[in-house]
Amino acid sequence: MTTPLDSKKLRGFGVAGLLVAALTLTACTAPAEESTPDDSDILISQEACDRNKAAGTITYISGYGYSASAGQLDVFLADELGYFDALCLDVEINASGANGQQLVSSGQAEFTALGSASDVMLAAANSKNLTAVATYGNTPPFSIFANEKIKSLKDLEGGSLGYFINLTPIASAMLDAADVDVSKVELIKMTNYDPTVVTRGQVDAIVGYASNQPENLRAQGLPFSEFFPSDVGVEGTYNVMEVNSEFLAANREVAADFMRASLHALQFCLDSSDECLDMIAQLAEDNGQGSAFPREQLERTWNVESQWVRDSNSGLPGAQTAADWEAEYELVKKFGNVDSLPPITDMMDQTLVADLYADGELIWPGN
Repeated sequence: MTTPLDSKKLRGFGVAGLLVAALTLTACTAPAEESTPDDSDILISQEACDRNKAAGTITYISGYGYSASAGQLDVFLADELGYFDALCLDVEINASGANGQQLVSSGQAEFTALGSASDVMLAAANSKNLTAVATYGNTPPFSIFANEKIKSLKDLEGGSLGYFINLTPIASAMLDAADVDVSKVELIKMTNYDPTVVTRGQVDAIVGYASNQPENLRAQGLPFSEFFPSDVGVEGTYNVMEVNSEFLAANREVAADFMRASLHALQFCLDSSDECLDMIAQLAEDNGQGSAFPREQLERTWNVESQWVRDSNSGLPGAQTAADWEAEYELVKKFGNVDSLPPITDMMDQTLVADLYADGELIWPGN
């Protein structure tokens, strides 16, 4: 087994987004040493191997670094466990925290993961050349966590609500469903990712990622209130994998094998959480990111997010249909501040991942 520092040009990154602390970290780079897997480790035919090799380097952008999230954790583990090598795929992982959608759309990378279908839709309103190939769950990943004095979302009127990057359509829909007059709420764009600003009363509430900041508060035993989309009947999705559309059209079977290896690693993480978390924590540490992704934080995140995967409508991790996106599509049209949205079927591929399963099991060569 080789580590990304030995073989994949895996770089450190400036941590950004809801999943990580607001800390810019120094990148660390190690010279890559090319390695060729032993022929006995290759699980596909020579023809398929040659096809996958001919596609060249496949670059994956991890916008949230080493987070224990579906569509991210599994890509790191597929590399670490040799699953990409077994399918003759040359995968480079870039954890620089760069804008994955821009890089994938422009053809500078092939795959990236996003937090929900809303993110895909908002990007599709302004960008082309992106196709969603996997949706990992049907639980919106966001929650609004608040100072314990906030007993209902309506109590935010006259108070303050923090958000990161933008007030998500899911959060806007939650406020609307709770009959909150948003004009009476002070909206604050946050730069401090410390969740205790809520418990200390510096801001009344924050739109956060349910598996991260609230879990941090819970681990500290701090009192707070938390409101979920399901509390007010708001539906959505959890994590989406996108691919460059031109790459997908030219290399469909290659893209399918990338997803096959990633989903095989995802199942490993579902079945062997402790071992999986030990490995991703070690990768973070080896690449100078241990303080941003400590083992205990990764475990808290995965305990929540793995359940979102298990609860997916299809029962097949990653499989998606247009119906899975319909409720969120309507929310984005209403709250996303976009002039128009492409049809759902223009933004996703409904069969690439579904076709990787047979009788409820992922098809893995050699099994």
